[in-house]
Amino acid sequence: MGKLHDIKVVAFDADDTLWDCQSHFNEVERQYCQILAPYADAETVSSELFKTECKNMPVTGYGSKAFTLSLVENAVNISHGKISAYDLLRIQELGVSLLNIPATPLPEVEDTLRQLKANGMYKLMVFTKGEIMDQENKLLRSGLWDYFDRVEVVSNKTVRQYRELCETFGITIDELLMVGNSFKSDIDPVLRLGGRAVHIPFHTMWAHELAEEYEHENLTVIKNFSELLTLL
Repeated sequence: MGKLHDIKVVAFDADDTLWDCQSHFNEVERQYCQILAPYADAETVSSELFKTECKNMPVTGYGSKAFTLSLVENAVNISHGKISAYDLLRIQELGVSLLNIPATPLPEVEDTLRQLKANGMYKLMVFTKGEIMDQENKLLRSGLWDYFDRVEVVSNKTVRQYRELCETFGITIDELLMVGNSFKSDIDPVLRLGGRAVHIPFHTMWAHELAEEYEHENLTVIKNFSELLTLL
């Protein structure tokens, strides 16, 4: 995909696109496995935790709060109910700590957004999934809020949500550019609709977001956020 034309709205994923998020989850999971070491090895704890998350997802959705509920449930199951109230409190505090991650913008993010905003050619928005208060608070802490014309937090990012996004702005799918790190959530649904996307892989990925990647004429893969300026 060469230089883009006819784009009216540029939508950005939030976690691991604008700031580092997954690394904090990984660190919480590492400490969690240490707490549960008397009951199972780290591989078992992590494997069972992921199963618990997937089971709960249709009800709890995504985000730090949903993750914390799964941490506690899995701890009780792994320990066969033997875990102490003190350790459950430690686990709950680990989960809550994720509600306060710094959300420091990744390299080149703020400068790129500043230039795109000053350009005035595009509506800029955040289009992310998760728990609305958590996502909005991270965006506020990042200092990036004012660069965006709209912030949209949805329970999931599917073909239907991208269609609704276009309807909200009164645009066609080929007038939207989606930018994100997750091929599963940010790239594939847009390409399936005939839209255009920019994939910026992050160095770590939640297992649930892993998906088979493929080349596409409407897809550009970049390493550095500032490369967006050469496309737009």
